[in-house]
Amino acid sequence: MANPAGHDMRLMAKDADDLGIIAACLQDALVPISEVQYLSGEQRFIMLLNRFRWERRPAGRPGSSADQGDASFHDADDYHDTEQRIHCGLCVDKVTAVRSRGVDLKQRGKFLSLLTLQQDGDKLNLFFSGGGVIQLTVSELSVFLKDMGEGWPTQWRPDHDHAGAGVKGR
Repeated sequence: MANPAGHDMRLMAKDADDLGIIAACLQDALVPISEVQYLSGEQRFIMLLNRFRWERRPAGRPGSSADQGDASFHDADDYHDTEQRIHCGLCVDKVTAVRSRGVDLKQRGKFLSLLTLQQDGDKLNLFFSGGGVIQLTVSELSVFLKDMGEGWPTQWRPDHDHAGAGVKGR
């Protein structure tokens, strides 16, 4: 799953269980609309995301290894005491059609906030805050996620209210 030297994540989904793991990793990712593209000739949908690193727990946060007295393996410049975001690529292969509702893909300067991904038969739905959906028709589920570059610190930790009405703390 992760490369210890580079701390990058690489995942592949071929079924609904695998997709659930990718969806959890991408929850609250920020997506510049300019970085969403369907390559119809290659039957490929690609997206560059700015994902929150949910799998990391900063030193001092409840549940972190530092709280349990364990040694930390962070580099000196790794921002181990802060929340992080990282650039991430998402690639969906075997895509035969793309539709969207509530998302204007022509507004290239806007950002979307990804909530989750769900498979429904031959449809892969990407749900965004505000009710937007990008729906991919796939002949077979084939999804790849890969972190790119180094993470950076962020002071904003996504915080969902109990009513599920949205995301706070961006």
